[in-house]
Amino acid sequence: MTQPFSADQPRAQDEFATSDPAGFEPMTGELDLEDRRALRRVAGLSTELTDVTEVEYRALRLERVVLVGVWTEGTAELAENSLRELALLAETAGSEVLEGLVQRRSRPDPATYIGSGKAAELRDVVISTGADTVICDGELAPSQLRHLEEVVQVKVIDRTALILDIFAQHAKSREGKAQVELAQLNYLLPRLRGWGGNLSRQVGGRAAGGIGIGGRGPGETKIELDRRRIRTRMAKLRRQIEGMSKSRETKRGERRRHAVPAVAIAGYTNAGKSSLLNRLTGAGVLVENALFATLDPTVRRAETPGGRAYTLADTVGFVRHLPHQLIEAFRSTLEEVTDAGLVLHVVDGSDADPEAQIDAVREVLREIGADEIPELIVINKADAADDLAIARLQRREPHSVVVSARTGFGIDDLRAAIEADLPGLESELHALVPYERGDLVAQVHERGEVLKQEHLAEGTMLHARVPNDLAGELARYEAVTPTS
Repeated sequence: MTQPFSADQPRAQDEFATSDPAGFEPMTGELDLEDRRALRRVAGLSTELTDVTEVEYRALRLERVVLVGVWTEGTAELAENSLRELALLAETAGSEVLEGLVQRRSRPDPATYIGSGKAAELRDVVISTGADTVICDGELAPSQLRHLEEVVQVKVIDRTALILDIFAQHAKSREGKAQVELAQLNYLLPRLRGWGGNLSRQVGGRAAGGIGIGGRGPGETKIELDRRRIRTRMAKLRRQIEGMSKSRETKRGERRRHAVPAVAIAGYTNAGKSSLLNRLTGAGVLVENALFATLDPTVRRAETPGGRAYTLADTVGFVRHLPHQLIEAFRSTLEEVTDAGLVLHVVDGSDADPEAQIDAVREVLREIGADEIPELIVINKADAADDLAIARLQRREPHSVVVSARTGFGIDDLRAAIEADLPGLESELHALVPYERGDLVAQVHERGEVLKQEHLAEGTMLHARVPNDLAGELARYEAVTPTS
């Protein structure tokens, strides 16, 4: 029902016509007038139904949208990929994509995003397709949204509002819903619109009689009332989220006391993070081929091949230009990443531009202060990826493992890599532990990595790597000459 999006789809002859067959290079000066004025269609974006039996049902349920983006730098392929990702986001939100348009400009128009003339042409496209919504591939200022709506005469939303809407649909837990609502209110606050003095709720002084110096103003208008209510609601939501995050902090503190290392799964949305969690732990969390299927963090216990326990946390996926409001609202959830000792950075190896995904995720990790945490790149979906693309990624990211969470390929290599990268095993020692101290042997198996174990008449001979605090407890039993 939905046409596949492919970067190598045949294009109409007038699409992205350039004198440079390799595509435009990043701009260094002002664009040619012809390029700047062009509004170009992107092939393969329409998801309009051809089966008329479902049209009536879909028309009742879905919004019919036209996508529009401004191409300011990079190549034509990058501009197309960005708009195709916007189309996937729109479909995830429940929209029917009718058309995708890109204008090449040196910068977005400060008034109408794509320029007044092109906005008028966009209005013609909206009329011809029967669209009821325009989605812009960027975050627009309130004035840009208002001016563009005045021209096209249908609802206009930007990429940020679209992502917030998807999060609102997918939030299930009480904390997730509160975080999304906080982000939505934070986005809405500067975009409230007033409709004149007739919306006044009160007047100042003795205005009822029309007298009083300084009392003839409208008083508190409807928009001011709404802003005050939104700020009050936001303060309440922040208190709720802070209270709910305390229980998670308690659990993390318990794990730290037992020195159980934490591993966080991070990555681009729909890269296969939840599938990987299920494959490693059998967690049984929701797996869906959709953007932002996971919003609430899931923490499960796992073990290395050597028997060392660690926790594995699945987190919300990232995306290019992830709204700042979401990062702030989900900061308590993203603490699962910032408190981890190792980040499994999952990359969709079958994506058209996996390098851009890696850069987008690392940008978010920098924003939340997690960029200094050790990182292991996990190139997922090897069963669907091109071998040359995987080889290119491995050259770019030498510290990486290639896996397929769907088929199980490479999972054993991933477990071994996790074991090698887990933090906290600072001390390697040989110890002869008496049999009456079986509790210490159990702790070594639970918290450390046992390289060799032998049962002797005097006790258990261990060759192991352990945290420093456990090494201190074992120091009295340390063997001077290890048994071969």
